[in-house]
Amino acid sequence: MSPLPDGYRLVDVPESRKDEFIAVDHLAFAFDTNAETDALVPITFEWDRTQAVEDPDGGLAAVHASYAHTMPVPGGTVACSGLTWVGTRPDQRRRGLLTAMIDSHFARSLARGEPISALFAAEHAIYGRYGYGSACDDVRVKLSRGAALRDVAGSDALTVRLATADPARDSALVDAVHRAAGAGRPGWTTRDSDAWRTRVLVDPPAWREGAEPLRIVTVHDAAGDVRAYALFRRKDNWAEGGPAGTVKIREAVAVDAAATHRLWSFLLDLDLMATVESPMLPVDDVLLHLLVDQRGVVPKLTDNLWVRLLDVPVALAGRGYSAPVDVVLDVTDTRLPANAGRWRLTTGVQQDDGTYPAEVAATQDDADLTLDVRELGAAYLGGRSLAALARAGLVTEQTPGALRSAAVAFLSPVAPVCTYIW
Repeated sequence: MSPLPDGYRLVDVPESRKDEFIAVDHLAFAFDTNAETDALVPITFEWDRTQAVEDPDGGLAAVHASYAHTMPVPGGTVACSGLTWVGTRPDQRRRGLLTAMIDSHFARSLARGEPISALFAAEHAIYGRYGYGSACDDVRVKLSRGAALRDVAGSDALTVRLATADPARDSALVDAVHRAAGAGRPGWTTRDSDAWRTRVLVDPPAWREGAEPLRIVTVHDAAGDVRAYALFRRKDNWAEGGPAGTVKIREAVAVDAAATHRLWSFLLDLDLMATVESPMLPVDDVLLHLLVDQRGVVPKLTDNLWVRLLDVPVALAGRGYSAPVDVVLDVTDTRLPANAGRWRLTTGVQQDDGTYPAEVAATQDDADLTLDVRELGAAYLGGRSLAALARAGLVTEQTPGALRSAAVAFLSPVAPVCTYIW
């Protein structure tokens, strides 16, 4: 573990030091809240997973925490340590505090039996040097009101209901639909605590930026069951040519194409609005395929989850593969030497979901592919191609043909994404 400067030490942070912990984060990210907002927004920390670096005077110099996630991966799920709330006071930077915290996070996660870690990167350039790979993207689009959608059978039979969002009333509904819609999609992390299920629906006035209170629209089938929902708010605006308001969507989730069509047909046809801004969507979202004029959208592509393999053989054996493969991976890992070396990944009999399970074992056989743990993390959820990484000079093929077979096996037919930032 990386040493800290003299007088500094890693400490667990109990809930009694919550205000100190949050104060460091506010300094690190240059933001503040108010009492009204704090009263409405629940704290999502898991206090047995919250840690900091204490300076020689006993104050907190840097902080981090993690969440115990069950991460969907191709062919199953794995235990994941979700790194979050990483920040260092501006007057304590460049002292190795982040590196010491990352090393501690790795050790603690491994001790809990979590073979991978994942995060959302506030700064893109930081986490690659710790072995995290950018594993998938999300896309946000701006649409004009009235954007046309292709017809979908069954959409006309669905109905919509509009209300002001209410955490007490709506959290169970939102959670159930969110879980159903994400089934089988790698990275689609569910909200497994009451605090998180509430947080997605809270609506502090400070978050509205002059727009209306948070609304929820739900899509129902003939039996009354909810098939889709969107959390959104409208902000009015008047231009010389008339109304030019904006619909800002916090989350839009649907379980199938018909529900997606009905949901977006509503969102794209709100009176007095001119522009509709989507939330984070997977890059293969149904909406993008239903748009008649795909050139009429303004897309923004952003890195989504970053993944770090903490226990290479356990992590690789914990997911399924899209095709049979027998490959020896020569992995480098400067931070976790136990991962470094050659690992043979061999798939077995195809499962009912179409994926192939694998066994992974250390080997002295010649390597077929050489790569760093960062690239292995990038490919882990199936959203990045090993072949593309090889073309960038980041993966080396040692055995002709091994790159193609491994690239096909690692890919997921469904694009990975997480729909909320934790």
